[in-house]
Amino acid sequence: MNFNDNEALVENLINGNEKAYMFLLDTYHRRLNAYALTLVNDPAQAQDIVQNVFLKTWKSRKKLKKQFSIQSFLYKSVYNEFINSYQKNKAMMLLQQKYLETMGEVVEETDENIIERMITIVNTEIKNLPPKCQNIFILSKKEGLTNIEISEHLNVSIKTVEAQITKAFGILREKLGKKYEIIMFLIFGSEIKGLAK
Repeated sequence: MNFNDNEALVENLINGNEKAYMFLLDTYHRRLNAYALTLVNDPAQAQDIVQNVFLKTWKSRKKLKKQFSIQSFLYKSVYNEFINSYQKNKAMMLLQQKYLETMGEVVEETDENIIERMITIVNTEIKNLPPKCQNIFILSKKEGLTNIEISEHLNVSIKTVEAQITKAFGILREKLGKKYEIIMFLIFGSEIKGLAK
């Protein structure tokens, strides 16, 4: 059985094939764990997020769609699980100390509801990006695809992908202003500091 074929893998998962599930674990566990670490900066919490994603994927396997990329689905699930975990435990995300110091005045002003609203505002602005820019940005930052994977998927050059991601950060920085940088950093990682100026 060729589980490397996306449709075959998803079909076998839907049908409850445990070998397909083990293939899923073997193929994506390490990658998803690395991605989760970029979100929470805590190995134990990253592991919990990934385990929850795999468990939920198996329990809800009959809802999977063969035409959707299982890789994109898993990355998006990790991101959603991260947001859900964050909403349950507001203290779980640890920002780098130096960045916290420079943004201290923002942190002092933010209670849990404000942070949630800020994340919502960032996501709304992402939806307002130009279509091509938005598509590439989401594939990269929310679904975890590499620039090479995006360029192959969309049949565009890697330079185009890089330019659109940089453009997206620039637009978001301009639209949201400085007080939202801390949330963008929280969601998208340290590169925001370099790209969002």
